[in-house]
Amino acid sequence: MTDPTETTAPGAAGALPSVWMQDLTWEEVAGYLEHERIAVVPVGSTEQHGPAGVLGVDAYVAITLAEDLAQRTGVLCTPPIWFGDSSHHGAFPGTLSVQASTLSLLVRDVCRSLARHGFDRIVLVNGHKGSNLPALTTSLRQLHDEELPGVLFAVADPLHLARSAAPGLKDVNEHHGGELELSHVHHRIPGSVRTDRLTDAGVDFQEVFGGFVGDDLFGPAPDGVDIIWSGEEQRRFAPTGSFSSSTGLSEEKGRRYHDHIVARLAELVAWLRTYDGPVGAKPAPRGPEGPAAG
Repeated sequence: MTDPTETTAPGAAGALPSVWMQDLTWEEVAGYLEHERIAVVPVGSTEQHGPAGVLGVDAYVAITLAEDLAQRTGVLCTPPIWFGDSSHHGAFPGTLSVQASTLSLLVRDVCRSLARHGFDRIVLVNGHKGSNLPALTTSLRQLHDEELPGVLFAVADPLHLARSAAPGLKDVNEHHGGELELSHVHHRIPGSVRTDRLTDAGVDFQEVFGGFVGDDLFGPAPDGVDIIWSGEEQRRFAPTGSFSSSTGLSEEKGRRYHDHIVARLAELVAWLRTYDGPVGAKPAPRGPEGPAAG
């Protein structure tokens, strides 16, 4: 993370001392809401990422993407959510997992709080790739359907945002603890990757998953199924915790990967600023008084 620096929201909030809400006063956030209504919520995990990746890789991915998006566009970020659905990594010390239902409830409460004060464009940036997505999308769909029809939610994930760029950046198949994921964090938070512990260890996906699970998150996928495994099972078929080689790590790959995703997120913000919402949707309430009683 960078130190808080002055940022100007184009056509919106003017100069603020930080893009992070936790570094602002309530009056500064109120001033932002006079001109802007977008909030970015970084969601990650604390889990093993092989011998070279620190436990916070997924959270750092979400935090740095959110921070650089905010610096570029002038939107505000909430404090990050450091915990995700990581039970499948649970046999590796240091992994801290929450149930999908817990994550869902937490995300809904955060979004309710944002909507109460007038944020009606909420972007969740998920750094845990696909693993958090079921909890995030299900909880936000229910929240939008049942409580907040006037709030537009978006869930952004490198798994989808980097799909066009990743094939031209990586040298080998990319999976958990792989070269792109670690290059990203290596670029954005120098010193966070143990470069002396990079490994070419990986998983034989054909042997372990019978050809039903793809071995490349950004490559062609088989006609597959979701196969569920426990942390103890993973410790046996991936004893290092790495699913694909990380030896191709480079700062340049990480920079290009990161910049591509931030650029796509900036396009999303530009679209959100012009989107009026579905016909008949009621705008989210603004101001400290919160929603009117039903």
